[in-house]
Amino acid sequence: MITDVTAYMQEVGKKARRAAKEISRADTGLKNKALLAIADAIMADEARLVAENEKDLSAGREKGLDAALLDRLELNAERIAGMAEGLRQMANLPDPVGEITNRSYRPSGIEVGKMRVPLGVIGIIYESRPNVTADAAGLCLKSGNATILRGGSEALYSNQAVAQCIQQGLTAAGLSEDVVQVIQTADRAAVGAMLKGKDFIDVIIPRGGKSLIERVSADSVVPVIKHLDGICHVYIDDKADLEKAHNIAFNAKTHRYGVCNAMETLLINEHVAHLVLPELAQEYIAEGVELRGDTEACSMVAEMHAATEDDWDEEYLAPVLAVKIVKDIDDAMDHISDHGSHHTDSIVTEDLNRARRFLREVDSASVMINASTRFADGFEYGLGAEIGISTDKLHARGPVGLEGLTTQKYIVIGEGHIRV
Repeated sequence: MITDVTAYMQEVGKKARRAAKEISRADTGLKNKALLAIADAIMADEARLVAENEKDLSAGREKGLDAALLDRLELNAERIAGMAEGLRQMANLPDPVGEITNRSYRPSGIEVGKMRVPLGVIGIIYESRPNVTADAAGLCLKSGNATILRGGSEALYSNQAVAQCIQQGLTAAGLSEDVVQVIQTADRAAVGAMLKGKDFIDVIIPRGGKSLIERVSADSVVPVIKHLDGICHVYIDDKADLEKAHNIAFNAKTHRYGVCNAMETLLINEHVAHLVLPELAQEYIAEGVELRGDTEACSMVAEMHAATEDDWDEEYLAPVLAVKIVKDIDDAMDHISDHGSHHTDSIVTEDLNRARRFLREVDSASVMINASTRFADGFEYGLGAEIGISTDKLHARGPVGLEGLTTQKYIVIGEGHIRV
């Protein structure tokens, strides 16, 4: 039982800072050895992981957690195997640490370049899913960072069970257990201590619902990598291939609903709306999607509900879609600028000049031509894995993989050069 949370978190921070120096020096082979050892420990401990997870599930049922949250909380054989496989895949990813780029000789004779280095100590605050414990630990470890993980109180037993597997793997590889620390208390004061812990934590990454991310963004004195909303748009231009447009718009909404890269608003050029919307709307309705549109969209689809102003700013994360008819690409981009969340936006067009304008002028972390917004994902971008998606412009933007968990420093190589 932890009675003094402040003292406990101070000790966690000091251990993490020391461990950060150790893991930053570790070579790729050692980090990969640790990742594989953690994966083996997770697979060997499947029965205990399931048993500890059942404690969280039972408590969740007693508290009346809904079915969706219980599903995210559950650890079964398939999900445990998935955690282990994810760690093994991380071991196969290229190591960004130590990479030197942009080398050039200056007129003075010195050689200047940039070297990729770890951030230091990464604090991750997350909810529900205990598999995040393994995923986040693995990504931070491979990128040479120490990490402090604070999961949700609803997954306390599960997270501690996974933490024991992580510590077994680190010990087996000859690394300090303090490289990855999972907070052992459900006391919310631990979150506050992390947000104020600028002496020990270099960056905070929140993963969870809007209320969590809003709190972290508002209260943290430590830099934060985050996205608040995923209000993603698809704009169907009057120069679009209408078959492509139909398929992209349907996939962007219905492939999965409760994800941040699902389309929430469909924008259609007024010159092709009558050719696209009626048929597409019937497919949405057959799929169980509720449609909310402006006056013109409603006039084309009898089953469509009238949209309110709030609908244009809503991240539904559900089978609900806002539909707006726009005059042209400028009208579409103005709407995205006014109501978007800088996450992911896509244009469907065969006009190269308009496509280039959309790429250049839409200020989002991912901007697409003729592709579903569902591709905004670290794995799909070739990052191998991601810790989350950032809509900020500093330090990382878009899906944050191993490279996003590092920074760069300038290196200078001389042979006795002095400045004159």
